[in-house]
Amino acid sequence: MHRSRTVSLLALVVLFVAGGSAAGETIESAEWTQWRGPDRANRSPDTGLLKDWNAQPPKLVYDVNGVGEGYAGVAVAGGKVYTTGGIDGGQGAIALDAATGKILWKRQLIDFSPRHGNYSGSRCTPSIDGDRLYVIASSGLIACLNIEDGKILWSKDFVREWSGQMMSGWGFSESPLVDGEWVLCTPGGPQAMLVALNKLTGEEIWRAKSELKGGAGKEGAAYSSIVVSNGGGVKQYVQLVGRGLIGVRASDGKYLWGYAEIANRTASIPTPLVSGDFVFTSTGYGTGAALLKLVPEGEGIACQEQYFLNADQLQNHHGGMVLVDGYVYCGHRHNQGFPICVELATGKTMWGGETSGPGSGSAAITYADGHLVFRYQNGEVALIEATPAEYRLKGSFRPVHVGEKACWAHPVVIGGKLYLRDQDHLMCYDLRESPAE
Repeated sequence: MHRSRTVSLLALVVLFVAGGSAAGETIESAEWTQWRGPDRANRSPDTGLLKDWNAQPPKLVYDVNGVGEGYAGVAVAGGKVYTTGGIDGGQGAIALDAATGKILWKRQLIDFSPRHGNYSGSRCTPSIDGDRLYVIASSGLIACLNIEDGKILWSKDFVREWSGQMMSGWGFSESPLVDGEWVLCTPGGPQAMLVALNKLTGEEIWRAKSELKGGAGKEGAAYSSIVVSNGGGVKQYVQLVGRGLIGVRASDGKYLWGYAEIANRTASIPTPLVSGDFVFTSTGYGTGAALLKLVPEGEGIACQEQYFLNADQLQNHHGGMVLVDGYVYCGHRHNQGFPICVELATGKTMWGGETSGPGSGSAAITYADGHLVFRYQNGEVALIEATPAEYRLKGSFRPVHVGEKACWAHPVVIGGKLYLRDQDHLMCYDLRESPAE
């Protein structure tokens, strides 16, 4: 069933202009400083990239090992690449030279002891802010590191500090958000679902309690990461948690609204999409997708469901979604990555959702220069034109290294390069139309 409500003309204008690339950056100066890049929108500012991989496939720059077991993505800034992975029987952060892949330093954050648990496989993409790096280990340790040598400047433990918990047992998977003078994270505790910390000292600014109850979900944090919205005229942090989607006021952590219909009992994963007053959300495990509008209500904010798409219409298991010019692109179906394009304003499927494309399993995606990069669970990487007109596959390739475990790390395109993490390996491919020799 597709439950539809009217969206105002003004809202449509906002929706269709959303999704443009960041302006004012050259391909040389562009940086990817956090999970899903600028504004957490998963859109690269790069231009001048290859637009037909059949005619000219991406050229391998390097394939290095030593980044440790993990599914984490990468952050890129200042000529360096940062990620998290398994280190010396534990988990930590790693820095590499972006040009050569040479490992510059490693810093262990936790060991796999009874206190920390054995959450093998890192999930956190580091956040870069000036001379500091912010990371979250699977045990729930958040740490601030010196970006030059990885020295730990401060750390906090989700469980010890805030009685943190996950909705299910795969370990904390969040990438922290740096916003102004604060760093935000999601311990998932009964009195501290979200917390804001002083980014320089780790001192608590506020803690936010979730008031969302009921539905199919569970208590605790989920597997998503926080995004910023100014919906309804109020700056707020939007996060997908165990019970569903919530918004808390940025100034003081006051709970504003919640939406339980998008939750499931296993793992709620995709980072929501924000566009003006609207939030688009989806989860797998037979759940679906929804568009919400945030509107003023008294002294707070209310969310109004504009439509709900059942699981057979759209469910993004994991791998994420991207909004470009008013259209949502992602992999559809649970544990599958069938390419699909959906009109954000109406929920109408423009194309796709019925076939897998060149790869199999869930697909992690990103957007760059008019195209989508689909990285399938079986390792295949595909280029698809980002157009609502029709499905246009522009080629695919199998990376030089594909391990035995699922390829879940999200691809990153920045500085004319495509970065692909596969457990202990980090591969870099040149995507420029005229690669330098």
